[in-house]
Amino acid sequence: MIKVRYICLTAAAALIVTLSSCSGTPTAENPSAPVASPPATEAVSSNSHSGHGGKEKININTAILSELDKFEAKLGVPALSNKIQASRPYGSPEDLVTKKVITQEQFDQIKDQVGVQEVALTGEAKDVDYMSKLGLMKGHLLVAQELLDKNQPKQAEPHIGHPVEEIYVDVEDQLNERKVKEFKTTLVGLQDLVKSSPKDSKVKTNFTSSVEAVDGAIAALPADQRSKPGFVLQVINELLDSANSEYGAAIADGKITAPIEYQDSRGFVVYANDLYKGISSQVAQADPEAHKAIDTSFAELIKVWPSAIPPAKAVKTPSDVTKLVKTIEENSQKVADKSNTQAQR
Repeated sequence: MIKVRYICLTAAAALIVTLSSCSGTPTAENPSAPVASPPATEAVSSNSHSGHGGKEKININTAILSELDKFEAKLGVPALSNKIQASRPYGSPEDLVTKKVITQEQFDQIKDQVGVQEVALTGEAKDVDYMSKLGLMKGHLLVAQELLDKNQPKQAEPHIGHPVEEIYVDVEDQLNERKVKEFKTTLVGLQDLVKSSPKDSKVKTNFTSSVEAVDGAIAALPADQRSKPGFVLQVINELLDSANSEYGAAIADGKITAPIEYQDSRGFVVYANDLYKGISSQVAQADPEAHKAIDTSFAELIKVWPSAIPPAKAVKTPSDVTKLVKTIEENSQKVADKSNTQAQR
């Protein structure tokens, strides 16, 4: 099941130059206006990531399922993400073959994307990684709430569990560094309650506490940074990249065969869209054409998930969704490039 992905470092670096001179509508989570911040720096091993523009190196020793699902979607191997995770550790990428996780022929198709070394993020790239992971948690909880509202606790329960099982561990060090109060226990308690007593009145209270805990963790980032278009666009593109991977894994022969993946991708897109609404006026001011393209693409993306309960037939193909996500990414880059040009004058 696809839950989270590591940050595409080239995209993070490319979008670092932000619209610090723009003013406009703040995010829902932050009323402050954006200000300039120093650029991000990052220490990256040569065997980790190569960025949005090319193929990424995914660390098979540390990547969580959303990253590994890229391999699953490309190779069409059911439950491959879990198989990779279960066969750790790996001394080299080729261990995927020697440990009989995949065949040599399959490995040849993905070998340029497989890495085993660590990635050390610093500066703004680290902050983007942090908020992106928390954004994925938000997406899970958003769709879980929808399913609970539809009296579907069994479908909701995994989306409460995934933030704990697949994301929390990867952001825990940063939570500690930022002095964020531990909230894993809150999430686990909510999951257990939904699983055992979904009609308990405490579910609503505990759910609210869980969402507030994630929001509080996001608020550990500087307020001005959370309303800065360049920063938020990076987070948005990370969420959409994960959603794109998940949607691809959810569809087979035009049908939604993996409802959980469909629901995950819905939650990520909904939250990404919410984030964009918070900076849209600033983007429109900086680059009206780019804003129009991003806004139009989001409008089309939202239609792909008409409900948290999957439709019988997919609204759009995975390639259609990929094109929309790519349009948003490309226009985000235009916004960054234009801002960079203006800053140099």
